[in-house]
Amino acid sequence: MAGFDTIENKMELVGLSRAAIDAFRHAVQTVESGESGLIGESSILPARDVAEWDDLTAATPEADRELIAQCVCIKLNGGLGTSMGLQKAKSLLPIQKGLTFLDLIVRQVQSLREKSGAPVRLLLMDSFSTSEDTMAYLGKYADGGFNDPNEVEMMQNRVPKLLTATLEPASCPENPDLEWCPPGHGDIYPALLGSGWLDRLLAEGVKYAFVSNSDNLGAQLDLRFLRWFAESGAPFVMEVTRRTEADKKGGHLATRAEDGRLILREVAQCAVEDMEEFQNIDKYRYFNTNTLWIRLDVLKKVLEDCGGVIPLPVIRNVKTLNPRDASTPEVYQLEVAMGAAIECFPGARAVCVPRSRFFPVKTCSDLLLLRSDAVAIDENGMMSLAPECKGKAPVVSLDPKVYKLVDSLDNLGVPSLKHVSKLTVKGEHHFTDGEPLSGEVVVG
Repeated sequence: MAGFDTIENKMELVGLSRAAIDAFRHAVQTVESGESGLIGESSILPARDVAEWDDLTAATPEADRELIAQCVCIKLNGGLGTSMGLQKAKSLLPIQKGLTFLDLIVRQVQSLREKSGAPVRLLLMDSFSTSEDTMAYLGKYADGGFNDPNEVEMMQNRVPKLLTATLEPASCPENPDLEWCPPGHGDIYPALLGSGWLDRLLAEGVKYAFVSNSDNLGAQLDLRFLRWFAESGAPFVMEVTRRTEADKKGGHLATRAEDGRLILREVAQCAVEDMEEFQNIDKYRYFNTNTLWIRLDVLKKVLEDCGGVIPLPVIRNVKTLNPRDASTPEVYQLEVAMGAAIECFPGARAVCVPRSRFFPVKTCSDLLLLRSDAVAIDENGMMSLAPECKGKAPVVSLDPKVYKLVDSLDNLGVPSLKHVSKLTVKGEHHFTDGEPLSGEVVVG
């Protein structure tokens, strides 16, 4: 591909790996080919054979020391949380008692190490935006070796922004950082390969990877499920959960009619005429929580069979080169999603998990819930819903005009939410910390 030479040279100059360059070549070729990426309604069926988490874990004993030692806990830690007004890693947000996401992640791994006696590995996929803050913060955990980047850090790659008119790399000499963008969490595959971490983990006897977002405290390494995963022989398992009306505009799991493989269909891959079926939550019942269990030895083989590049669908984000200046050139920011790899693993499975395993923090509403007494966090960093919630988290809806940035929560206070089904705050309000609320509450 002659037109890729300029892009390749640019990536080589900043030291990106061959795996990262080849993966981006595939993404650019996909865009150049004019492939729509659409997944037609007639080509898919509802996902079948989706097992229930509770059924699997109830019938399975916990993993033993030998098995736990073969597992690495990988946390995607590349996000800054800029949509919430943060200029540092989102995982450094305080949750409860001054503890951040990162504190709780480390405590979970420390607890597993102490409980099992196994050297459970933690690997953070940091970005150029989060690495410095993250590693500085981990200095407090030097005794456990958590502050050594050679032991706990894998760098996410970066890719050039491309001019939409020509697919050439965009140039911004006055601020070269603006020429680059993150490639999405699907970068985990070229990052593992190109960094040498995949070969290193396999050489150290690590066979299983548990992968999740650092801002999803519900995604905890479960020892019963680890044993089930190891004994199942499945190469790739995706944690999914039931779609609700609130989720109907997001992507869903499906089965490809042609070969019976599980696939993901995102809204950008759905034709307008199929949108009604796409949003049918009774037909397409499950969505991806972005928590995966992967057999690393099988991943290695899949990469080898694919020439080092897993052919993931490409997400084309159209932006301006400088997001704060609409007069700058229009660019593509090309991304890939890691869950889309499910279709590349024969025998991949999906397991429906309770909502308690899916607690992402995307908004201040999510953060208030985590900071409240509806969520219990123990000394081992493990999160659970308060018993009073009866397995169902309260729905929190803060006025987005007032509570968009994290700092705006300072004057709101943290009421008691463990007896609340839904809290809606319209406009500005102040709660006394611990103020008891119950049922469905609307204020403002």
